[in-house]
Amino acid sequence: MHSERDEHSIVRMCKALGVTTSGYYAWLKRQEQGETEKQKQDTHLDKLIISHFYENLSTFGSPRIHKKLVTENNIKVSQKKVANRMRALGLYATPPKKYVHTTDSNHDKRTYPNVLDRNFNPKAPNKVWVTDITYIHTGEGFIYLNPVIDLFSRRVISYAIDDNMEHTLPLRALNEAIALRNPEEGWIHHSDRGSQYCSNNYIEALKTAKATISMSRKATPYDNACVESFFASLKKEYLYKFVFPTKAAAVAAVEFYVQFYNRKRIHSTLEYATPIECELAFEKAQREDANKKELPSA
Repeated sequence: MHSERDEHSIVRMCKALGVTTSGYYAWLKRQEQGETEKQKQDTHLDKLIISHFYENLSTFGSPRIHKKLVTENNIKVSQKKVANRMRALGLYATPPKKYVHTTDSNHDKRTYPNVLDRNFNPKAPNKVWVTDITYIHTGEGFIYLNPVIDLFSRRVISYAIDDNMEHTLPLRALNEAIALRNPEEGWIHHSDRGSQYCSNNYIEALKTAKATISMSRKATPYDNACVESFFASLKKEYLYKFVFPTKAAAVAAVEFYVQFYNRKRIHSTLEYATPIECELAFEKAQREDANKKELPSA
């Protein structure tokens, strides 16, 4: 309407469009005055929200976006406003899809009691590791993923991928994790009762590493909730956004997400730190405590 004001009467155009002339002139005044300070602040906030949302693979909801704004951008804003702005911008974290369990506990191999007993918050790294297997569909068939996760930091220490679920799949991931971390005697290894984790070779590797073996109770997925939470995040935040024509494409996607998960994805259970930040903070605190002990008393 504004662009046609030289050709047609404002009054007639307002009447034809069903708007008031006072409304038109109020809009014109706002345009001439430019954005208010509040509008400028909201525009700046929106740009930061959009940036954090897409930099983190569209996986962060308002609590994590709010934490990023406060800690990285020094923005004083409530989580409620962030949620409202995200809703207005149409930004929503990817909704979850169902997770299907894969390992088979119907076998005659020896199983072990649930030593972990859902104590998911160890006080230091390399005290409790959890593991499980999930599948990923591709145009060339399924591939299977077995990560080893440190419960203290939620860090994926290692993982193995193959097109079968033989016991060699988790064994490769376990051996790599042990070589990287060399945990002290008595550390807890927790898994379900799948035949892969009860195989002779796998149990022997755990005993050689002086692990305490812990297994979930039968048909109780919550006993291994943390690793299943990782699978849910991997799939709903990233993998379900794509169709993988080849197994190689799916493997590359897993590699990318694991790096993102360890280095960039902040966790509310870690006070909104990443797994690597959590471990670095622990190491720093350990060094500081050691230095204090070495100082001579006054």
